[in-house]
Amino acid sequence: MKGVILAGGSGTRLYPLTRITNKHLLPIGDRPMVAYAVEALVKAGISDVMLVTGGTHAGEFLRLLGNGHEYGIDRLAYAYQERAAGIADALGLAERFVGDDLVVVMLADNIMERSIKNSIDRFIVKGSGAQLLLWEEHEVNHLQSLGVAEFDQDGNIVNIVEKPSDPPSKLAVTGIYLYDPEVFRMVRSLEPSARGELEITDVNNFYVKAGKASYDILEGFWGDAGESIDAYYAVNDFVRANGANKG
Repeated sequence: MKGVILAGGSGTRLYPLTRITNKHLLPIGDRPMVAYAVEALVKAGISDVMLVTGGTHAGEFLRLLGNGHEYGIDRLAYAYQERAAGIADALGLAERFVGDDLVVVMLADNIMERSIKNSIDRFIVKGSGAQLLLWEEHEVNHLQSLGVAEFDQDGNIVNIVEKPSDPPSKLAVTGIYLYDPEVFRMVRSLEPSARGELEITDVNNFYVKAGKASYDILEGFWGDAGESIDAYYAVNDFVRANGANKG
């Protein structure tokens, strides 16, 4: 299995902190934010990684991570997203890198308290389809700003609803996705959304509608440090007090 870390985007929700740097290079605790995504993959046994970024600060990731060996990565590749065209567009840049392997995709602003190794191991055994990592959120206002899973009476995902006014469950889709190589065929078939981007929710719903999507529920804390200024500081405070990616 290979790992893909997505660290692009314009970071407008964290402005003015992002006026002079990429948001994934901002500090969380005692490290740059992106280092936690790298650590999460390495602790899960993933040592073949591609980082996808863009914008004017892309070279700073090379300066920070180098060849990845210092971080436990055997092979670290880089890809450049020329414009902010969506998460699915960024993932598509990793097609040649992933090849016929399974892939775990992480948004670099997602921070977890617990290791994701068990989820990855279960998906490797499964060997096909998609596996989405969900997190239980009890605040309706927050669910209304996230992608939320809808289930049938048997507990199977039947839809991912983006920013629902009436959330169908309390389980939000995090920015951690596990796919088989078919994901790249799906990405190539996508049409841009109304905001002109290729949406990862469309990719996930492709697997859901095909009956090929499973899920795990993350234990412990999960936070999207790029969601807002308040979220960034909340994640920072949690990590300083409790750490992250614990086994």
